[in-house]
Amino acid sequence: MDRRGFLSALGALGGGLLVTWQAQAATFAKLGLSPIDVSNLRTDSDRVFDLSISSADPSATGVILWTHLRASEVRPSESLYLQVASDVQFSQLVLQAEVRPDQIGPERDFTVKVDLDDQLPATPAGGRFFYRFIYAGTVSRTGRCRTLPASPNGVRRLKFGLATCQDFTNGYYGAWSHLSRDESLDFVLHLGDFIYETAGDPRFQSLPYADRTIVLPSGGTVALDLADYRFIYRTIRGDRKLQAAMERHTFICVPDDHETANDVYWDYARDTLGAPDHPYTTDPKYGNSPALLKQLKLDSQRAWTEYVPARVSFNSNATHPFDALTVYRRFDFAGFLDLLMIENRTYRSNHPCGEGDYLQRYAPLGCSQGDAGGRTLLGQAQHNWLVDGLTTSRATWKLMGNQTYFGRLSLTPIASPLTPFNVDAWDGYGAERLAISAALRQAAVKNFLVVTGDLHTHIASDIKFDYTSPNLIDKANYLGAEFMTPSITSSTLGELLAANADPKVRELAVQGLVAPAVQVANPHIRFFNSSSSGYSTLELTDSHAEWVSYAVDKTVDSATASRRCVARQRKYMGFPWLMPQSTWGY
Repeated sequence: MDRRGFLSALGALGGGLLVTWQAQAATFAKLGLSPIDVSNLRTDSDRVFDLSISSADPSATGVILWTHLRASEVRPSESLYLQVASDVQFSQLVLQAEVRPDQIGPERDFTVKVDLDDQLPATPAGGRFFYRFIYAGTVSRTGRCRTLPASPNGVRRLKFGLATCQDFTNGYYGAWSHLSRDESLDFVLHLGDFIYETAGDPRFQSLPYADRTIVLPSGGTVALDLADYRFIYRTIRGDRKLQAAMERHTFICVPDDHETANDVYWDYARDTLGAPDHPYTTDPKYGNSPALLKQLKLDSQRAWTEYVPARVSFNSNATHPFDALTVYRRFDFAGFLDLLMIENRTYRSNHPCGEGDYLQRYAPLGCSQGDAGGRTLLGQAQHNWLVDGLTTSRATWKLMGNQTYFGRLSLTPIASPLTPFNVDAWDGYGAERLAISAALRQAAVKNFLVVTGDLHTHIASDIKFDYTSPNLIDKANYLGAEFMTPSITSSTLGELLAANADPKVRELAVQGLVAPAVQVANPHIRFFNSSSSGYSTLELTDSHAEWVSYAVDKTVDSATASRRCVARQRKYMGFPWLMPQSTWGY
């Protein structure tokens, strides 16, 4: 059957229910389920589906499916077709659909996002499906996706891959190869910094990899507009190791700062983006323009929704970022887990000790202003949503998907409660953290966990209500546990400090970042390692949560890059603090 014959056969299956979807997902028509012979279609998928396919944001009856079409292969009158099946041979079709040509075009940079919520069968433990796209006589690679469990008794175990900070220019994606091959994972949580907006900034990118350079359309070293952001996403999503992981696992993602610019916040005084390191702020020729900064945020939001599939809606007519996109959202795993993915860059107040780099946002000698009231990391609406979700949940586990470290981190053991090191994290917004902690304690929330990215470090720590209390065995002071996954490739905390700080500050910081020193200054931190990149996993059971963290060699372009387990910690139900486990065999 030639291409025209194939498309005619699809049309003959009969149109059916026409469904309109929100979240900028494609409007599509469901087709009949007569098996379609694809044996004569072209299988050189990269020619058409140049960035492959992926799935995200599961529900009990659906999932988001995503692809991108090479612009040169797009034809104005050509529809895109989608198949979902319960078997890899596609002999047991669950759904076939047509995405019309008007849903494919440059206005979305030829990305296509299809929301199948309410279209797939609900199953007690969650369904596993295979999917593929067909366009211009060519079939895509086959992807795997999973829906959420539908029955309260359908799941007693969940395992997540955890990832963050995948600077394309700063190493190879061997960690993604290991994640893609892990058949024990149910889903992958990406906790931010899917891209880096910089392409050659020496503060973040040492650029030792000649084949990993990025030359932006604008010609600069930092993304200045939508075209730059889109180019970075296309470059990163072209990596085959990342593609393999996104083909084989269903992702749940949130952005952090580098999807826009380093250490961004909202400048409420000027009602615009605060971007302390971006040229729009620092270069006199741009005049620190509020209009340019606000548009930069809108451009970054739009590009994220195009290239990172999620069940969110970007309003392209909005002129204010607060109106354009809401990222935070909740996933119900049938009473076993409530997952609340937050977003802490869009609404946050400015940094408490100034917008300078070292000694202000990152202060080895401390910044004591972070606990001042009247400042926010989440914004009032998101804060209320989070507190309500956590305190009213009846799920066995409550998990907050979070970008920046929720606990205390000090580098100085003397007066450590008063000298947080990184006030770009929750330490800079201590009053809001305390309000959340107080609500958790008052509601007697059990089995509370946080997963975190951003700091390029392996960390396992207890969450306390009062970090200043000298009583280390007061069970009532323990609220849960936090697990930070290391960067996929981005420079470790030690590397960043060694490369950028004043020599005296660097010496103090590097000494303070040695694990024993960190743990003396921060006794709630049970494990700390800022010397390696990699990824981690989190497994939830009826009795405990187990975090396992891996270091992966980012310096070799190999799917079998060396991997070693650096940490394994458990949080047992009913036991207040974390317990280390042997890493042998992991």
